Amino acid sequence: MDTDKVIQDLNRRFAAPLPEFYQRRIIFWYDEDKEFEDKLDEVVLENAKVIALTGNNAFSVKKLLSVDDLTTNYLVYSPCSYNRPDDNWLLDVELYSEEFRADLISIWMDEMGLASNPAMRKQVKNYRAYFNAKDRRLKVSTQNKVPATPAQLHIAVMAAICGLKDAQPNRILRSVFRAGLDMKNNTSCQDFVKYHADGAFWAMVRQGCGFAEEEPDLGRLAIHLLLTAATRTMRQEYLAGLDGFISMPHQAYCYDFISEWLHSEDIQQLYDVARYVEDEARLNQRFEKLTVDDLAGTECFPCINEVILTKLMTEISDHIIDVDAITSTVEKRRTCAWYEPFKNFYDGILQVANMQSFFKEHSAGFHTAEAKGIWKEYTESYYQMDTYYRLFHLSFQKSLETSNILLDDLFKHVVDKVEGLYTHWFLGELGNNWSDVCADELANYGKVLEVPQQEEFYRSRIQTSDTKVFVIVSDAMRYEVAAAMADQLQRETQSKVSISSMQSIFPSITKFGMAALLPHKELTVEVRNDILTVLADGQSTASPYRDKVLKSEDPASVALKYNEIIAMKRAERSALVKGMDVVYIYHDTIDEASHTSDTAVFAACEKAISELKNLVRIIVNEFGGTNILITADHGFLYTYSPLTEDDKVGRNEFYDVDRGNTSDLKKENARRCVEYGRRYAIMKKGAQPNYLLPVKFLGGNTEFDGFAPRESIRIKMNGGGMNFVHGGISLQEMVVPVIEYHYLRNDSMEYKRNKQKYDTKPVMVNLLSANRKISNMIFSLNFYQKDAVSANREAATYQVYFTDENGKQISDDQKIIADKTSDNGAERTFRCQFNLKSLKYSNTATYYLVIADEQGLQMPQREPFQIDIAFAVDEFDFFS
Repeated sequence: MDTDKVIQDLNRRFAAPLPEFYQRRIIFWYDEDKEFEDKLDEVVLENAKVIALTGNNAFSVKKLLSVDDLTTNYLVYSPCSYNRPDDNWLLDVELYSEEFRADLISIWMDEMGLASNPAMRKQVKNYRAYFNAKDRRLKVSTQNKVPATPAQLHIAVMAAICGLKDAQPNRILRSVFRAGLDMKNNTSCQDFVKYHADGAFWAMVRQGCGFAEEEPDLGRLAIHLLLTAATRTMRQEYLAGLDGFISMPHQAYCYDFISEWLHSEDIQQLYDVARYVEDEARLNQRFEKLTVDDLAGTECFPCINEVILTKLMTEISDHIIDVDAITSTVEKRRTCAWYEPFKNFYDGILQVANMQSFFKEHSAGFHTAEAKGIWKEYTESYYQMDTYYRLFHLSFQKSLETSNILLDDLFKHVVDKVEGLYTHWFLGELGNNWSDVCADELANYGKVLEVPQQEEFYRSRIQTSDTKVFVIVSDAMRYEVAAAMADQLQRETQSKVSISSMQSIFPSITKFGMAALLPHKELTVEVRNDILTVLADGQSTASPYRDKVLKSEDPASVALKYNEIIAMKRAERSALVKGMDVVYIYHDTIDEASHTSDTAVFAACEKAISELKNLVRIIVNEFGGTNILITADHGFLYTYSPLTEDDKVGRNEFYDVDRGNTSDLKKENARRCVEYGRRYAIMKKGAQPNYLLPVKFLGGNTEFDGFAPRESIRIKMNGGGMNFVHGGISLQEMVVPVIEYHYLRNDSMEYKRNKQKYDTKPVMVNLLSANRKISNMIFSLNFYQKDAVSANREAATYQVYFTDENGKQISDDQKIIADKTSDNGAERTFRCQFNLKSLKYSNTATYYLVIADEQGLQMPQREPFQIDIAFAVDEFDFFS
């Protein structure tokens, strides 16, 4: 600022009205750098005298201003600075006087709204190179909090260099790591050096986390931070030999820093840093020597998941399946960071535990004496084994879409164990029992007695209905898939949902199953162009003719295809069902997927559930339907593992009546076979194939007989498709689901009477621990899930943490995934360990435990607590 501008500003200040009770104005012009000392003679003011302090005239100036002249305006030029306030004889005068500065530093400080004191001026000078640009000064002045102390200014400058508005040490440190661990290429570190902030940065690091090295390095800092943080949840002796990277006095700060980072939006960047630390410190090899229990509570290193999974998968491959250990470990790890990259592996081994639990319950095998008894057991509980198997292979297939060199082969070894449990034990044992007890009934009647039949579907479900009926037929949707969908529909929609079963017509293939679901008095077959055709009262039941068959029974009927109506506009598809009493909608996602690849079937099951739930919403919201039946033409058998020769029977083998057959006789027997597939054969009457069970075909009213392999045996055929099969008599193929879905309008009597029953709500989590006083920085609390996840109670995820009275978080976050289905309350409990932040706590203040729904759909619960910790420390005051 030039002298003329100084004089102009001073004259304006002296001409301004005086404050109340003031008789004159005294202004102290501070110029510690003596930038205007040689120009003071040029300063002549209109309404004030100028006095210059020399360092030796303080007494005389004070006498002048306090005794000799009490009316004249004065400008006191002060180039002096004092180490102690007591050295300043004019301090009392300064306190009731005004201040003026004309140097560049003062202008910058005024521009940024910084407090004008020697300590702040000193630091602004230190950062002269940074503040030399207006845009950089603006970055400091527009931060969330204007710095008021030198320590805050250090942090503000570092935050500004990092592009942050929130000047917090943790955010600065994370921002520096975000720029990379190589300091030569780290733009933030280079700018710290350029603007003289590097010393402040490393001083902040040293004071906060105890990292002090002669040659600072970001890589070694990362090792120090993560290892020190890990000691909060892992015994220090597990890290023996790495003590030089651990500072126990700074454990709390390091843990808080890493915990906060783990639950932030840039967690992926921490993943890369953690992987670097793992490699440098050889943590994988170290953790391999520990037990799963030793590792399960620590989440800051991704490799812990690999070590845990390696141990559990190896045990499974060695035929050691500890159900409780697997379940509790997955329960713990799924609430930790880094779970998502390993989710498929964890989900997979959890299904192995479920399968093993089922095996233990039925280790004696299946020995039910009546077919209807096995049918009942299957539809009530046995089908769950099919679900576990499907969910395992869903996880396994998803794992193949990514790659983890440490776990991929191990997971494939787990597959072998799963195949043993499911294919060889479950399908073998259950299939053998089922084949034995149902053989006579199938041979004599072509069906299992006292079980609802698919052929009766239209007569029992459609003809008797007095309301409009929508029927969704999903090709090859087996019972366990439908059970999963029924459960979801019950929870996700305002409805009454039930599931039952009926026996598929034999053979359990599409053209027979679809025909059985149509109205008819009699089903017959005839051979047309060497193909067996199914007729309903003489009419073809092939896809193009199903609408005609429906209309022959009720003209107000229509047959539609899912793929066609889903592509239509709303008005177009609504017009198709208008005025109709019976609407059949055919859906084909599962069976269609099997024609592409056997391994695509289980993924198609998930897709089918999603599509069918959407179709239900369309029927309810667009068509006004309230009565919906969802069923299938047949189920299916699926095994992932390649079949052995023992799992197959050759066509030539079952043509031979005995070993004495001649070649001509074999040809004659071959001519008796009208149609066959992997799981069935239709032959002209009189054939007696080996190795196949007879099944009375269409009530015995045709010239043909039916036959099926036992258990899960396949008939050899050319081409692929050995893994996904249907047509036979296994429970998986024959048990056809029937979901009855009734949408409940708000004004319906059923809904009004049972509102609590049908309104779906998330399960609640409550604090179980009675003690409301905390006396340690690390402590655990017990929680319980109030209700089991069921038809009208859905799973929920909660974040649990502590706050002070103002809502400021004072602990780390803990996650509770409340998805327990057990009716036993003791099995619906959770235990969470909390770590309080390094703060000073008052034993008279109230703190709160917050239980917050992760989706934000419920009001958070707040439980009051007292904290009485004798050695709690104040929040870090950096550079103090």
